[in-house]
Amino acid sequence: MALVVVPVRYPLTNRSRKTLERAIEVAEERDAALTVLHVDLYQNGKKVTRIDLKDAVERTAGPIENARYVVRTGFLVEESILDEVAAEGADTVVIGDRSASRFRRVFRRLTNNPDINDFLREHLECEVITVEAGTSSRRSNG
Repeated sequence: MALVVVPVRYPLTNRSRKTLERAIEVAEERDAALTVLHVDLYQNGKKVTRIDLKDAVERTAGPIENARYVVRTGFLVEESILDEVAAEGADTVVIGDRSASRFRRVFRRLTNNPDINDFLREHLECEVITVEAGTSSRRSNG
C-alpha cells in the first residue's frame, strides 16, 4: 500500500490544517495509508503524545481510515521528517510552503542542491506536494 506522510505542528495551526486536509485528499485519491507526523524538539521541552496528536487531528478532520500518528523527538524538524520518510519508505510527502522554505535553507547548508523536491526524489524516491498558504497546492512528481 502506498504511504503519504504529512508533518504538522501541534497544536494544529491553520497552515497545518490546510496541509493535513490536502494530505488526506491525496491519501484517499491514491488509496494510500497516511502517517501524520509531529516533531517535538528536544530544546523546547514539550511532550506531545500520539493520543494528543490523534485527538487534535480528529477534532479537525474526523476519524481517518488507514491513519497512523507519529511523534518523533529531535533537534531539527527537517532531519526528523526525513528520518520518518526514509524509515517508512513513503511514496509522497505533503508539506506546507513554510516547511519547504526551511528545508531549502537546511539543504543549502548540507548540499550543493538546495531543491528539496530534487533531493527527496533522488535520495528517497519520494514525491513532494507543497501546500501553499492559499487553497491551491503545487506538485512535484517523483
